[in-house]
Amino acid sequence: MSIDRMVMAFAGGFILISLGLAHWHSPNWLWFTAFVGANLLQASFTGFCPLAIILKKLGVKPGCAF
Repeated sequence: MSIDRMVMAFAGGFILISLGLAHWHSPNWLWFTAFVGANLLQASFTGFCPLAIILKKLGVKPGCAF
């Protein structure tokens, strides 16, 4: 799996988990959802993604997985 796909999978998973926590635990978890969305938005403009840097250091392939 490529870094891009892993970032999308992590972001989607975190959003779904935080929405579930907001529904069943506390609405304050929606702030985490907003943080993930804001990070994705800024990464689309700047190209800076902390998770991508971490995954690259862990040895995940940056190219396409096909």
